[in-house]
Amino acid sequence: MTQYCNNKTYLRTHTCGELSVNDIGKKVKLAGFIDTMRDHGGLLFIDLRDHYGITQCAIKQTDAVFNDAKHLKLETIINITGEVIARSEDTVNKKMDTGKIEIQVNELNVLSAPSLELPLSVRELEGEDKFPEDIRLTYRYLDLRKRKNHENIILRSKIISYIRQEMTSRGFLEIQTPILTASSPEGARDYLVPSRVHYGKFYALPQAPQQFKQLLMVSGFDKYFQIAPCFRDEDSRADRSPGEFYQLDLEMSFVSQEDVFAAIEPVIYNTFTKFAPSGFSVSEYPFTRITYADAMLHYGCDKPDMRNPLIIEDLTDLFAKSNFTAFKENICKGQLVRSINVPNCSAQPRSFFDKMGEWAKNLGLPGIGYITMVSDNEYKGPIVKFLNENELHEIANINKMKLGDVVFFICHKDANNISHQVRTHLGKILGLTDTKSYKFCWVVDFPMYEYDEETKKIVFSHNPFSMPQGGLEALNTMNPLDIKAYQYDIVCNGIELSSGAIRNHLPEVMYKAFEIAGYGKSHVEDKFRGMIKAFKYGAPPHGGCAPGIDRMVMLLAQTENIREVIAFPFNQKAQDLMMGSPSEVTPEQLKELHISILPRVEKSKK
Repeated sequence: MTQYCNNKTYLRTHTCGELSVNDIGKKVKLAGFIDTMRDHGGLLFIDLRDHYGITQCAIKQTDAVFNDAKHLKLETIINITGEVIARSEDTVNKKMDTGKIEIQVNELNVLSAPSLELPLSVRELEGEDKFPEDIRLTYRYLDLRKRKNHENIILRSKIISYIRQEMTSRGFLEIQTPILTASSPEGARDYLVPSRVHYGKFYALPQAPQQFKQLLMVSGFDKYFQIAPCFRDEDSRADRSPGEFYQLDLEMSFVSQEDVFAAIEPVIYNTFTKFAPSGFSVSEYPFTRITYADAMLHYGCDKPDMRNPLIIEDLTDLFAKSNFTAFKENICKGQLVRSINVPNCSAQPRSFFDKMGEWAKNLGLPGIGYITMVSDNEYKGPIVKFLNENELHEIANINKMKLGDVVFFICHKDANNISHQVRTHLGKILGLTDTKSYKFCWVVDFPMYEYDEETKKIVFSHNPFSMPQGGLEALNTMNPLDIKAYQYDIVCNGIELSSGAIRNHLPEVMYKAFEIAGYGKSHVEDKFRGMIKAFKYGAPPHGGCAPGIDRMVMLLAQTENIREVIAFPFNQKAQDLMMGSPSEVTPEQLKELHISILPRVEKSKK
């Protein structure tokens, strides 16, 4: 039975990060993991580690516990009793919070089984080789003992706690929505859960609380939020965790797009300001608004990294009229021409431009053309000879060139994506991208629909529950591909934090919106029966968004992989190597659910 003393457990009176010179002379008890051991012959030093820090413990050879202690293995958990003493001035460790003291141990107890040989190092030594991710995830409980990994999870907890306070202080109610729900035909693949009591039927884990949060607005709640778990059967990426993730889900009634922005911007700004690493800046709100069309043109993607000052311009029409045959012929084949102006780049050596040309070949380009402005009327570069004076001046004007600037050219069918990669590369290698800032922007005016080349059909481009700009009239009279929606993304440093929208709360508008995407009225009433029926009893205009918690923590923790900020993540194949999930189940379990496993059908090789 655990004993207690002065409101603290018998196993410890203090934590390993708590003691200081103010405690010298006190008799204390500590408990923790053996982080390191150093045998100096007549003196044994043990660095004892717990959640809070590390304290050095000293055991003299004359002490009764010396012989037992020297045979202990690293990571064994022990409890020590001893006196706090001052370290000599030449042995003070300024890198440790407890570096001015140590514990003179007179009693030691082992609290765990002796640790087995470690499959990975818990200590983070400079220059230490990285362990393979499969080993780290199999032994994640050991991996989380590492200081950086441990701090990532602590940071995540603090961020979530702070966000809750921020949202509550702004009048939002935290309301939990169901985990077992109905399957949705849109979005990623669902995770299905068979029902034991309803033969042949399945629940689905929610990809997001989308319909439920809208129904809360129909229920008369004004401001909802939730740190919501979401489940999607999709492939892994560095900024996406397969299987499950968490988001700050919010919804508001009687709002416009700008009302939603005004509600969430202070929360995000305050959170990033509070938890940003030392020396980092955070862009002030209101955040920059960029239309989807401008984002695709000037940044090459719908997730622009605003830390990079380089801007992309369109020169397709100019080169279509020029005598530069290489570009002109490709434009006739459907390719586009983009340009990127790099200030003061002419100072770079010739080798820089040669390396750029070689790098561009990896993108499928034959090289990369460029021109340099050496005076108001003089330009140099490989393609200058193919352009006349007026064309050169027009290129300079469109790109806002100044003396010493260099404009690079991209001609490609996938010009947006290629120019985005060139812009990112130039910003990185030239040190133009500000690596000590968090810069936010909203991407707005997404197209309501897009054309799917594979199916040859018009499909929703974003969220099918979004309100089209222009409402029913736009749906009835406009080319679907010209219709914009009240849809928006918030982006930070080139990473999408959140999608959001003003919702389509009018049944007749929803029926028509789905009709254009190829879904009949019966489909809407079958798949979205709860929401469409609720709207017929009156629904307020409403909207919201859902910034990703995992991605926010990833940015603030300065890590490039989202799995580093999740306590027990899946690997890239959506497997939990530590728990052995997904796993087979017993025939009895399958029989109870009326499920049989069919033989695997191998895909035929073409």
